[in-house]
Amino acid sequence: MARIIKFEKNDCAPCAQVSAYLDNKGVTYETINPFDDPELAVKFKVRTVPTVIVLEDDEIKTRIIGFKPEELEQIAL
Repeated sequence: MARIIKFEKNDCAPCAQVSAYLDNKGVTYETINPFDDPELAVKFKVRTVPTVIVLEDDEIKTRIIGFKPEELEQIAL
């Protein structure tokens, strides 16, 4: 089963849009603030928020940067 991680910060409007979209689709995900967990952000090479990463067997299968409903739809299926 895939693990979905969403990197965001609190005052980010596109981050809130991504959260609302995923919540509306019933997608389960982890939320991480890259400033609170910089080691994980470095591990996954997160340079901007929002960034959604889909992992399968600890390998990145999908990376979505920004609010892109057409790409988010693919992980919401």
